Amino acid sequence: MTLSPFLKWSATAVALVAQLCAAQTYTSCNPLKETCPADAGLVKPTLHTVFTSGQSAFKHWKTTSGTVRSTSLGAEFSIKKQGDAPTIESDFYIFFGYVEIKMRAANGTGIISTLVLESDDLDEIDWEQVSTFDNQIQTNYFGKGNTTSYDRATTVAVSTPEEIFHTYAINWTPSQIEWLVDRRVVRTLNYADALDGENFPQTPSRIKIGIWAGGDPNNAEGTIEWAGGETNYDDGPFNMYVKSVKVINYNPAKSYTYTDKTGSYSSIMAT
Repeated sequence: MTLSPFLKWSATAVALVAQLCAAQTYTSCNPLKETCPADAGLVKPTLHTVFTSGQSAFKHWKTTSGTVRSTSLGAEFSIKKQGDAPTIESDFYIFFGYVEIKMRAANGTGIISTLVLESDDLDEIDWEQVSTFDNQIQTNYFGKGNTTSYDRATTVAVSTPEEIFHTYAINWTPSQIEWLVDRRVVRTLNYADALDGENFPQTPSRIKIGIWAGGDPNNAEGTIEWAGGETNYDDGPFNMYVKSVKVINYNPAKSYTYTDKTGSYSSIMAT
């Protein structure tokens, strides 16, 4: 795996992208700074959602932006106009586990199709498909919202992700993270390789799925460059489909509580 040419922009452009990402990443209560309520866990060890089965499939998922509906192709995430960014997230957290989605990414220019695991203290594990480049998908991660370096992303070759469904997965343990495409490991991050564990995602996380326009004309120049150009909304709608999501929670529990402000996985109490 190597960085593709479109990732090799100037330091200024990268900083602009980081600023946008930081603006989209949020937490209602950061347990590294204050005492927060416990996170609702996934009690059973597995959950399999098939989004072709109708709106009842969204039982464990809440729509946080826009409208997401069940279709014969799966959950439909559609950008029809400027400002659209349909997104769903799980109503539970997992504390290490395996997450797998069957996804057909959105088409068009500058549309980003995403699968994200994100915690309250801004640990994050990402899949991002940039629609302008129909032969690849990106992996990324962040620890505690740290954006002081911009060398974490990698680009993975994948055939026509906007025309056919592929299976994208994250296998997340205390010792390493694996990113998989069609059940093949394409990247491995070891705990020690993430700034000796300081930047290793390791706290209970929700699962977020959605699309947004990185090429929106109002975005920073560096973000538009990263997205491969400006989005022309007249070419829409831009649709992403997610057929199913499979979740295995390696630490099933009713809730997860931060017992201190270190953000270390050893400080998390599962109830």
